[in-house]
Amino acid sequence: MSIASPASPQSPPADLAEAPGHDGAEAAARTRGRRIDLLVAAVSLLGAVWVTGALWSDPLHRASGVNSGDQAFFEWLLSYGAYALTNGADPLFTHLLNVPDGVNLAVNTSVSVYAFLFAPLTILAGPAITFLVILTLNLAATAYAWYWLFQRHLGANRLGAALGGLFCGFAPAMISHANAHLNWTAQWVVPLIIARCLLLVRRDKPVRDGALLGLLIAVCFSLAGEALFFTALALGVFTLVWALARRAEAAALLRKVLAGLGSGAVVAGVLLAYPLYLHFAGPQRYHGTGFDPKVHNEDLAAFAAWPERSLAGALGLNTDLAANPTEENSFFGAPLLLLVIVGIVLLWRRAARPQRVNLAAVAVTAGVFALLSLGPELRWLGRLTGVWMPEALIGGLPVFNAALPSRLALIVAPAFGLVVAWLATALTSRDAESGVGVRVPGPRAAWAAAFALALLPLIPTPLLARDRAPVPEFFTTGQWREYVADGGTVVPVPITNDLLPDGQRWQAAALADAAGPGDSVFRLPAGFFLGPGGPNGTGRIGPIPRPTQTLLETIAKTGVVPPLTDADRTALRDDLRYWNASIVVLADDVHGAHWPTYQPALKSAMTQLLGDPRRVSDVWLWQVH
Repeated sequence: MSIASPASPQSPPADLAEAPGHDGAEAAARTRGRRIDLLVAAVSLLGAVWVTGALWSDPLHRASGVNSGDQAFFEWLLSYGAYALTNGADPLFTHLLNVPDGVNLAVNTSVSVYAFLFAPLTILAGPAITFLVILTLNLAATAYAWYWLFQRHLGANRLGAALGGLFCGFAPAMISHANAHLNWTAQWVVPLIIARCLLLVRRDKPVRDGALLGLLIAVCFSLAGEALFFTALALGVFTLVWALARRAEAAALLRKVLAGLGSGAVVAGVLLAYPLYLHFAGPQRYHGTGFDPKVHNEDLAAFAAWPERSLAGALGLNTDLAANPTEENSFFGAPLLLLVIVGIVLLWRRAARPQRVNLAAVAVTAGVFALLSLGPELRWLGRLTGVWMPEALIGGLPVFNAALPSRLALIVAPAFGLVVAWLATALTSRDAESGVGVRVPGPRAAWAAAFALALLPLIPTPLLARDRAPVPEFFTTGQWREYVADGGTVVPVPITNDLLPDGQRWQAAALADAAGPGDSVFRLPAGFFLGPGGPNGTGRIGPIPRPTQTLLETIAKTGVVPPLTDADRTALRDDLRYWNASIVVLADDVHGAHWPTYQPALKSAMTQLLGDPRRVSDVWLWQVH
């Protein structure tokens, strides 16, 4: 008697290994399996709607409660992608932001695949609706994709796969990044990449499987290049451990694997040639994020803590150990950690040697990424300890320096989900000959309680949402065209950045509306994006601020208008000339992503600098001569 265990890399997947049955029992089993598949898909979708429910209550006037700036950025990307598709514009470089230098979207998260696929919805309903649809589908598809991978390719039964897949899809890190990160929540593509790698070594179609792998790599690069990098590293660690333990089998597979990888490299290389050129050699590129790895590293205590948006968090059991609410990349809770450790020990003791190798490779991969996520210096309970960590050796290397250390913990969640799936399978599978359950230490009720204690506290609660003003009719009706010449710039008050995203939302609405070929769209100074200008040649959010941007942001944040001088007026005129400004616009409601803003103070300051404004539609407007 043996436990159900992961298929070895050279074993055929379940769908290829099993011959089709012809009797009624097998037909009934297949029907029951399809019903379970549909049930898991329905639970995944309902869970996604539950998590995003506060946004669905009013999509056009609600935004992420903790990350509305990133939401505005992704809405802009969706609108720009639709505009580029219908107008033949470059989808990966634009001069509509950051006048006059432009923005390299290849070194940002362009989500071009989503922008193109959902362009009709964006044009019809607007980017806010498209954003929310994609976010919801991301969560649901990720949960189901992991379920599919665990059940179809990695030896878990449907119950185990459902527990593991739903955990992966709604893990604390996924819920944390669901605060407006369309890139990190698009993890459904990772199980597809893993499945294609498994098929590459399990059957003799390396060119075909490699080509499909290359296509998936190109899709993943578009949606989340950092996630693709982490996935490649994780598969590399797993493969190294497996190959060292099973050298003869690895050597026999080498030729086929190299052929498949070569095919994949050709396909991915063709599809990604231009994006990779822009990323590494194009204008407005940067090397390294510029974020401090000693701030964006995982706290060791966070692995045993519970996340904020969970049942445990709702009971006040969460701890403030993340850099910000969107980066709770571990937060598994002590009961789940204990369950996973016990599960690894139990599976190891009952598995045959080939399955032990797979289990060891999964455990080592999780351990390596958990260790690296701690960054260059160990943090414990919110404080740096001065203890050196291995990430310090690689954090400054090319590509590695563009990744936040704490996000390496995102690899740990799927590894934990797989262990949960295997353990549940071992506890519920029946012996093929005797039909009795597999024996495990302790009563089944105790195991059920252990699973409940580990997983129920992590059930997510809905994301926080906040009100935000609609885009002014001045922009949604196209009235701006009467005041802005082709190639002209609209200067929002205050100047757009990650903390003050209104201007980019205005432009997103204009982009979605400019569906016809040849339609023009106004430009914006600055903006929310990643570009050059950080310390030591690294990146930064937005350009280095010009004097007017700094002045207006300070007024927006404090509500205090300093004494304005002729030097301030001269600086404003220079900035307007630099931006090729046509009009300066102030809305009635100024949205601050992280703090309240003071619109009357901004209006007073601009009146002192440029004179009395005109009221046009629902905005205050200054024309630039």
